[in-house]
Amino acid sequence: MGARYRAAGAPRRPSPSWLRHPDLLLAGFVLLVVLAWAVAPSLFTGQDPVQGVTADRLQGPSAAHLFGTDHLGRDLFARVVHGSRLTLQATVLAVLIGLVVGTLVGLVAGFLRGIVDDVLMRVVDVLLSIPALLLSMALITALGFGTVQVAIAVGIGTVANFARVMRSEVLKVSASPYVEAARASGVRTTGVLFRHVLPNAAGPVLALSALEFGVAVLAVSALSFLGFGAPPPAPEWGSLVSGGRDYLATAWWLTTLPGLVVVAVVLSANRVARALERGTT
Repeated sequence: MGARYRAAGAPRRPSPSWLRHPDLLLAGFVLLVVLAWAVAPSLFTGQDPVQGVTADRLQGPSAAHLFGTDHLGRDLFARVVHGSRLTLQATVLAVLIGLVVGTLVGLVAGFLRGIVDDVLMRVVDVLLSIPALLLSMALITALGFGTVQVAIAVGIGTVANFARVMRSEVLKVSASPYVEAARASGVRTTGVLFRHVLPNAAGPVLALSALEFGVAVLAVSALSFLGFGAPPPAPEWGSLVSGGRDYLATAWWLTTLPGLVVVAVVLSANRVARALERGTT
């Protein structure tokens, strides 16, 4: 009876966090699947993403062709899977550029303050005043077309956001007692900066990088849609959506299904970013 009473009266164990947030679990699953596509596309499809069969042109989604085929008889699912590598490579490179450059700018501006802060933040204000897509297009015009150029252009467009967040965090951390104690004890400026300030200010910036990942996927796909990415027949997600515009009335899957993949990745990245920002999973 006592054991039964204790079992009945014992507090219920909290359910795992992923049970409380099934949408977060789904978002993580989507990102993992797309990452697996990029790493090992041959595990998910045996179709050739470049060579097509003319007799199979413009076939709708079926068991043989999950996403249907395009006007050249190429399997669209294979092109989406193989195209994830190009799109994600450009996205990761863009986020890394924005993260590294923006973090350094915000770190230096927030720590040194004064004239250095004023000059760097005015540059950041100029970047923020220009629409990101317009800025990326202007940079691509100077750099030339291609996946790497798109990544660099998108990355530069995200520098300002990272710099703003890092500067704000550095200003708060710099006023902390342990930073003042480190300065008073004679620790070098670089030691204070990289040992005390940067590690404690990096959390929100890393959460922002997850959010910027989704934004970068959208920006890379948009620039590829406009023709600034890898030349045909390279299967980038944006170019796949663009290539199906002429067949919207007869082959809706050519634009709809790659577009849904982009939407799913962006929404999943945003959900994970919100979880990181709130400090919960």
